[in-house]
Amino acid sequence: MAAIPRRHAFFRYYAELNDFLPSARRFVSFAHSFELPASVKDMIESMGVPHTEVDLILLNGEPAAFSHPVQDGDRVSVYPVFKFLDTRPLLQLRTPPQERRFVLDTHLGRLARYLRILGFDALYETDRDDEELSRISHTGERTLLTRDRGLLKRGEVVHGYFVRATELEQQVAEVLRRFDLFPAVAPFRRCLRCNVLLNSVAKETILERLQTKTRQHYDEFRVCPACNRIYWKGSHHEHMRRFIQRILLGEAVCSERPESSPATCSSRLPRR
Repeated sequence: MAAIPRRHAFFRYYAELNDFLPSARRFVSFAHSFELPASVKDMIESMGVPHTEVDLILLNGEPAAFSHPVQDGDRVSVYPVFKFLDTRPLLQLRTPPQERRFVLDTHLGRLARYLRILGFDALYETDRDDEELSRISHTGERTLLTRDRGLLKRGEVVHGYFVRATELEQQVAEVLRRFDLFPAVAPFRRCLRCNVLLNSVAKETILERLQTKTRQHYDEFRVCPACNRIYWKGSHHEHMRRFIQRILLGEAVCSERPESSPATCSSRLPRR
């Protein structure tokens, strides 16, 4: 049986997509050998880059879809989402969601909580497996946030993002910057337990549920329509307010460097 001849295509990855590559392949054009034809999506993911991280593919200088087959001698340029460059006139690899909503994997519970604090719709449960997470992301048109590359490579996942940072404050800043969410921050409007929007409630209707000092010192309250939990501007509120200020201050520093990637910029947050 005759051996299948080896073929080669030349790949170049740009900006933060290099985070997924071994050091020898970062920021350079390199040859990738293969025997059997495959789609450009399959080849990209075989190198460790989830398709959800890719926003534009140029094949021999022309925009290409994920399904386009790679041929011997092809030159492939792979780009991430660019905040200051609109790639839609070239070729949309996916339709952007009308509303930015999230679902997070089981390892990002603290990030989910703080996204809710900032007012964003962030689904999170500790017992959801990869199949359920990918299904929720697909059917609910939610962006899947994870630190699991394999999860983002599942074909059902259309919108997803690999969170680079490991420290909570940097994770929050990274996600806000990646999806340009700073203008949409609306803190303290969502239940931290249920993820639903809170309703204002008259103090006199919940007096019997308040402790003595709370009744004496606070007059504004909100209640969760799902779990009936009560919220007010106590000491926890001040702690969260300072957290938000640090995040916003970090973005002010990053906005002076628009070429920065979300992960690189989040590492420049001011220290506490």
